[in-house]
Amino acid sequence: MSKSTYLYKGLFLLSATALLAACGNEGDIPGTDGTGDNGNDNGDAGEDISLTIMQGKVEFNNQFNDLAQMYMDDNPNISIDITSVGGGTEYFTQLTTRFSAGDEPDIFSVAGPNEFEQMAEYLADLTDTEAAAAALDGTMEDVTDEDGVITALPYNLEGYGFIYNREVFEAAGIDAEAISTYEDLEEAVQTIDSQKEDLDIEAVFAFPGAEAWVPGNHLSNVFLTHEFNENVNTAYNADTVEFERGDEFQRMLDLQVDYSVQPVLSLDYSQQVEEYFSLGQVAMIQQGNWVYPTLEQMDPEFAENSVGMIPIPLEGYENQLPVGVPNYWAVNSNKDESTIQAAKDFLDWMYLSDEGKDFVINEFNFIPAYEGYEDMEINDPLSQVVYDYSERGDTIGWVFNGYPTGWTNNEFGPNIQAYIGGEMSWDEMIDNSISGWESLK
Repeated sequence: MSKSTYLYKGLFLLSATALLAACGNEGDIPGTDGTGDNGNDNGDAGEDISLTIMQGKVEFNNQFNDLAQMYMDDNPNISIDITSVGGGTEYFTQLTTRFSAGDEPDIFSVAGPNEFEQMAEYLADLTDTEAAAAALDGTMEDVTDEDGVITALPYNLEGYGFIYNREVFEAAGIDAEAISTYEDLEEAVQTIDSQKEDLDIEAVFAFPGAEAWVPGNHLSNVFLTHEFNENVNTAYNADTVEFERGDEFQRMLDLQVDYSVQPVLSLDYSQQVEEYFSLGQVAMIQQGNWVYPTLEQMDPEFAENSVGMIPIPLEGYENQLPVGVPNYWAVNSNKDESTIQAAKDFLDWMYLSDEGKDFVINEFNFIPAYEGYEDMEINDPLSQVVYDYSERGDTIGWVFNGYPTGWTNNEFGPNIQAYIGGEMSWDEMIDNSISGWESLK
């Protein structure tokens, strides 16, 4: 078992050795012999089984379909159909709609205690999977019940902050890595803004105000995580939210909005990443390492050589990057035994076979949440940043998955958008969002 420290307080903190250099050798981990089938019975002679998968990360949809095709090539009796929902569409709403309509996927993703509670009756027991045995210390607490039953498997580890264009920063004479405080960031933003024409950029930021989750989940998390002791379950069980750092939250939001491509409320995720940042039209964006596959598709040379990531400054917690497990895989317990086993076999193969691990590292660009990757290198610079901060323990927790269900998309996010659009004062935004939290609890 790998040694570990906790990467988020009250939830998990993973040590560097646990992340990629886990103790032990690959031969000790089931399903890593490179055969591609993990010893399952779904080979040429198995019964025909159709697996439907629904998941909420569109960033690796193409690569995920490629991996599924590879698995189907090796297991001709298995067919896999993947639905990836994201980019502004509320995944969980579509998931629950499918279940209500009787169109239930065999494998689906869940995130946070709210979703786990709502989907509890559909979560198959995954305790006997090889992936569960190989999951890194600290990644399974939230998906293990009081009887020790494991109901889901982690996707990966992720981190987010300000992703910046190294060439723009260097041309402006700014050392991004020296930015620690809000004042440092503000000075850098104003310096870049004053040189926009010379730097041949449209704006400093591309802030996707059309996406409620960018300010409502990720940005707010930076300023709310310590209010809930960096513990997602503390947030989940809280009857209210106080916005103790509301002033800091406001100035960080205002900074991005004021120096962004306009109009902010019309800007979505794909425009932010593909149209503006990938094409060198802005200096930085608030996003995470999950955008790397998109950047690489747009411009491989730019993605490899010209992007970096720094934390969002927080007074008293400078130079700390938010890192966590973004999603978990669940298997539908309503399905027949053969389908459930086939789903388990696929997940084991994806994370533990040689072919799957290569995809996880080199195609998905994931930071793995499993042992058995000690001989593999992280290939993209954004994931490397997340790994480096994790190795040093310079991280803060993710509590946004503990927000009340629907709060971000139906209450908090729209309130922030109303504030950005000048239809609501900041104090009104705070008051309405607190009332929304309390009403949902």
